[in-house]
Amino acid sequence: MERAQKEQVVEDLGQIFTDSGAVVVCHYAGLTVAEMTDLRTQMREAGASVRVAKNKLAKIALQGKPGEGMSQFLTGQTVIGYSEDPVAPAKVIDAFAKKNDKLVILGGAMGESVLDVNGVKALAAMPSREELLSSIAALLGAPASNLASAIGAPASNIAGILSTLEEREAA
Repeated sequence: MERAQKEQVVEDLGQIFTDSGAVVVCHYAGLTVAEMTDLRTQMREAGASVRVAKNKLAKIALQGKPGEGMSQFLTGQTVIGYSEDPVAPAKVIDAFAKKNDKLVILGGAMGESVLDVNGVKALAAMPSREELLSSIAALLGAPASNLASAIGAPASNIAGILSTLEEREAA
């Protein structure tokens, strides 16, 4: 790899470390091409990405960036999962690692916080951005729905009473 290519890789990785909500580092030794392609597909579907990079270049790119302490995980055959959504890469990688023991989670970073394996698993257990938005929308819509049913309830009760009285008079 030429010097210009290495500088471009370092710049790209630096951008990833700066812009990502979370970064997860894993060992991937023994994964087949098909398994790696499956991981990439799952990550893409979740709005996340996977990148294999030389550890030395990744360590250079981490200097002065948020989560600089994550460089301790960059040994051996590592793959980096990242996304703007802090939960997405952790969720997909955790689920993939449960099915495939060749992918080993080492740790990661979320902003300035360096996460160990348990931290990544805790992050994976959190609801995703979309799940949070849908629950917030449901919470915002619930009072309006309750108000509409409370306003309609007395009219419904009166109609029921009138119907009962009408039935009694007819009998």
